[in-house]
Amino acid sequence: VRIAMEALDQLLMACHCQSINLFVESFLTMVAKLLESAKPDLQILGTNSFVKFANIEEDTPSYHRSYDFFVSRFSEMCHSSHGDPDVRARIRMAGIKGLQGVVRKTVNDELQANIWDPQHMDKIVPSLLFNLQQAENAESRSPSPLQASEKEQENPWELAERCLRELLGRAAFGNIKNAIKPVLVHLDNHSLWEPQLFARACFRIIMFSIQPQHSHLVIQQLLGHLDANSRSAAPIRAGIVHVLSEAAGIAASGSVGPTVLELFNTLLRQLRLSIDLALGEAGAARQRQEGAFQEAVIRTIGSFSGTLPPYQQSEVMVFIMNKVPIPENSRNSLEPAAASDGDSRSRLTQIMLLKSLLQVSEGFQCSNLLTALPGAFLERLLAPALLEDPEIRIFVLEILSSFIDRHGNRHKLCPVRWGREIS
Repeated sequence: VRIAMEALDQLLMACHCQSINLFVESFLTMVAKLLESAKPDLQILGTNSFVKFANIEEDTPSYHRSYDFFVSRFSEMCHSSHGDPDVRARIRMAGIKGLQGVVRKTVNDELQANIWDPQHMDKIVPSLLFNLQQAENAESRSPSPLQASEKEQENPWELAERCLRELLGRAAFGNIKNAIKPVLVHLDNHSLWEPQLFARACFRIIMFSIQPQHSHLVIQQLLGHLDANSRSAAPIRAGIVHVLSEAAGIAASGSVGPTVLELFNTLLRQLRLSIDLALGEAGAARQRQEGAFQEAVIRTIGSFSGTLPPYQQSEVMVFIMNKVPIPENSRNSLEPAAASDGDSRSRLTQIMLLKSLLQVSEGFQCSNLLTALPGAFLERLLAPALLEDPEIRIFVLEILSSFIDRHGNRHKLCPVRWGREIS
């Protein structure tokens, strides 16, 4: 078998004419036979032959080749559960190399079955993530593309990471969605949002590997996923928000233009839903979890707005301020309003939104305050300063002082840290 395959490989390497198509059919049939064998050595032999073939540049397109079997078989090999750990690692690595070969072979051939179709991506991406998960220290990964040394090829997860980076690097605008969806599904199915170390490592790899102009598509999918999980447990939503925060931080250097307000809109909507859930649930543990989720959302709003140019920051602040519920009577008097059912909800909403606004204002640097903060915005901001609630009034004053403070002197105006009783 080995000698026969060696002869075939040499024939393949020597064949430069258009008739390679006629020869490849028989070659692929033989490789498929080897991959179906129960013997690991023959599976690996078949894979190595396929990889050599995948690296050949072909001039003429092929009309009648199908790689569906290879995608399925290599994905199966990636999940090998062979009893011997060394053999298992070798089979898994062969599977990953095979998938890499299929991607290289099909990605530029227009007549091929589209490798980006969900039916292929749903096999390829989870197979790579499964091997990536085997690395104990997923968090300590470097975000820069790894150099392929002999040592690194000894373990499946380094190989899986390289293959994933290559796959994402080749993804065009229309294909990003199909490549990212299986990642989200995998993280859901295996409960990997909490703790979010692996999820964050995955999205760091994704954000550094895709072309920068496509980064806003990943952010949009994460936002959609956060919406889809509106009713999930708070730690899961917090995990998605943390990942979103990190991804948005990396994307900010690329293009996030159309997604800016959409991002803030989704985060503020999640904040409101969380407040409703916290008020609706009697359990203290649930309320604590919702509180942690709200803090995560507010931090994300702050960290993302810090990467925006001043004109967009001022847009975001106007956007947030317009969402703050301001009772009518606050505009003209300090008389306490009659307590109603919605009071605690609207108070919590006011506090959360003002906290978010404070986060944005702390990173806001602008040469001309008048143009950045129009009169209508300031009027709306000052209205809550007339409310009964001392905590809300403090927030308004802190936001104002963060606007006025150009030289980092704000902390000198606050010698007293507020005690438990703020009033």
